[in-house]
Amino acid sequence: MSNNENPRIVVVGLGYVGLPLAVALARHFETIGLDIDVSRIAELTAGHDRTREVEPERLEQSTLRLVSDPAAAKGADVYIVTVPTPVDRANRPDLGPVMSATRTVAQLIEPGSGAVVVYESTVYPGVTEGLCGPVLERASGLKRGVDFVLGYSPERINPGDREHTVDRIVKVVAGETPAVTDRLAEIYGKVTSAGAFRAASIKAAEAAKVIENAQRDINIAFMNEITRIFAEIDLSIWDVLDAASTKWNFLNFQPGLVGGHCIGVDPFYLSHLAQELGHEPKVILSGRSINDSMGAWVADKLHTARGGKAGSVLVLGCTFKENVPDLRNSKVIDVVRRLMWLGHSVTVHDPLADPAEAMHEYGLALDADALDRQYDVVFGAVPHAIYRDMADPAIGALLAEGGLLADLKGMWRGRDLPAVARWSL
Repeated sequence: MSNNENPRIVVVGLGYVGLPLAVALARHFETIGLDIDVSRIAELTAGHDRTREVEPERLEQSTLRLVSDPAAAKGADVYIVTVPTPVDRANRPDLGPVMSATRTVAQLIEPGSGAVVVYESTVYPGVTEGLCGPVLERASGLKRGVDFVLGYSPERINPGDREHTVDRIVKVVAGETPAVTDRLAEIYGKVTSAGAFRAASIKAAEAAKVIENAQRDINIAFMNEITRIFAEIDLSIWDVLDAASTKWNFLNFQPGLVGGHCIGVDPFYLSHLAQELGHEPKVILSGRSINDSMGAWVADKLHTARGGKAGSVLVLGCTFKENVPDLRNSKVIDVVRRLMWLGHSVTVHDPLADPAEAMHEYGLALDADALDRQYDVVFGAVPHAIYRDMADPAIGALLAEGGLLADLKGMWRGRDLPAVARWSL
């Protein structure tokens, strides 16, 4: 039977979500981190985390056991699945990684063990019990409720956020029975100082996660829409927000390029469920439409600011947000491709992004020496600290005579660059 007192835990998938969770769990329980990517295990064993979510010192000191062979994770008491849940080219949920991980776990459960299989991957309500459970039964030949039970605890990792880490945030937990829920609350409660919240059901926990990011997406879409309206009357959104944010209950959302693995993806999971139920989602998809078109709109504005003349453009930053190396679903690429289509010669610089990943994912060549030349347009796309902290002379030195300094997120607002033409939202 499963060990309730000192459970042996396996975290399946060691990316932005799985690795910090596994390291946190290893402080309290015997924990194995399983990732089928052999190179990922090798780099973590060497003390390097390419996601920069876990410092080398913490990796070195952790008792976490790292393995790439699933057989080394057989017979555990708890399996936690933290693999990605992307969308396909038609923006339909791609549950392939989750189902692959599910079939792997199915081969590791010991008959009669009552092992808990927990999903942290973002899904729409009903996936854990309606899809993952049956796949586990078929692939293992075991019986749900006897040989294993299901649970769900939505991930809430915000890449690059050093304040809301997995050991400081409330963990929502749910099991298919109250006993499973209590067990998960006990396990996760030891990991985080903020405690665990018992959701009413697995479906409620799944829904809570998917609406968290959909809500944020919709609010940012509103900001992007009013930004585009105000641009028609030469009114800066940043000046508007400075004034509006003085009201006590004004929500502090900002316009920009909405990418990443969560906000730019999760609304499609929610809209998929709605359409499966015969409901055509209007607000959700409207927000996605606005945010997905923002990159092309920005590129068109830069082109117009240049008087419709093509030139050389330096794009500073290509990750989906500041101060992280995460390139997943970055919308900067939309700006780059549109500028190229308009005839501009585009150079991209980002010291945090992996050049090999940028080339593999987007066919984008990063130029490490890009700051040594001059350009007609310098576009601050991602406000990495390295760009935000650039001295005025260093910024000016990047621009050719008559050049344009474009600042998407207002990171250089108030900087004294009087001889430079400026553009911002």
